[in-house]
Formats: sequence, structure tokens, C-alpha cells
Amino acid sequence: MTSESLTAAVAAGSLATESAHRALLQSVVDVARAILDAKASSIFLYDEESDELVFEAVSGAGADALPGTRIPSGAGVAGWVLASRQPLVVEDVTNDPRFAQDVAVGTGYVPKGLVAVPLLREERALGVLEVLDRAKKPGSALHDLDLLALFADQAAIALDLLQHARRARALVEGDDELAVIARIASALSEDDEKRAAGLRLLHALEDLLAG
Repeated sequence: MTSESLTAAVAAGSLATESAHRALLQSVVDVARAILDAKASSIFLYDEESDELVFEAVSGAGADALPGTRIPSGAGVAGWVLASRQPLVVEDVTNDPRFAQDVAVGTGYVPKGLVAVPLLREERALGVLEVLDRAKKPGSALHDLDLLALFADQAAIALDLLQHARRARALVEGDDELAVIARIASALSEDDEKRAAGLRLLHALEDLLAG
């Protein structure tokens, strides 16, 4: 059992569950869509292994069918934003060559306009936050970009935690010893009473092993 495996086991147990991270992502797209009065909003996660963008959270049009759907990482406006790490406002997709009509048709919703911002964490491009068909107001493009940038910060943190949790869980799965450590770490993170009792036991074990 390597130190890396032990660290992964503790991380898998102590990090919030994947469902909690996904709930945070969902809240980001829900609020972003509501504030911008948009038809839909989505968060894409960049999967480095497959070089694809994955719909991780969707609000509005496509919410029931799109989560888990994958598209090529370079496809459409989302692909451009991921590669360039630059935000983008497209008021009329029919006049923008970066828009991938075929990809939009495949998702079941073809927007008229969109706003997309990259999700960055420590210089890494984790994904893209996209809002479709927002309620446009004269001169609102820069304001909307600034607003989405705030949401992007929260979404990037949640995506980063989600990726860490998945990697940790992948290392732990199939290893009974690591699974035990993960369960202990999970129990220690549940409440103060369990944490205090567990830490006393771990300190006693530490003294025993050091003796």
C-alpha cells in the first residue's frame, strides 16, 4: 500500500460525495439561468482522457436528457472557449462560424444566441459555463460576461472537487484495505462527536504503533 494510495483513500472518505458536488453545479446553472432570464444554461466538464466535453449540469431546455452527453472538445463555441480560455458573447449564432449547428441539433435545442465563459482553476481549463438565449438588453453584454465570470469561479471549484473525488474513488475501488480507510475518514468527517471519538482512537493507535 503506497502513500499515494493511502492519501487517495483518506480523500475519498473525507471529500464530499459526488452527489454533493453535482448539486452545487446544478445550483450554479439554475441561478445563472434565472438571473439572466435565459432559456437554458449548462456546465461542461473537460474529460482529458477522452478529449471530450461532458454535460455535467443543465438547467432549462435539455435538463432531462443532456447530462452525461459527450461532444468533441473542439466542437462549437464551447470548444473554442475551452481552447482559447476566453469568454465569448454570440448574439446571432447564424453569423458566427464557431457555432456548430450539427452539435446543437444533436442536443435537441438550437439557440439564437449564447454567452460562454471558461472554467479555470490554477491555470487549468476544467470546462465551460454556457447560457443560451438570455434576455438581451441594450449594452448588457459586458455586464452579463462579468456576472457569468462570478458563477464560473464557483463552478470551477465544484468541478475541481468533483474530479478529485472521482480520481480518489477510482484508486480506492477494488481495494478492501483502502476502502476501510476511506470509510473511517468518512465517519470522522460526519459530526463533531464522531470526530472526537475517532481522533482519540487514532491517537491511541499511533502511540501503540510507535511503542
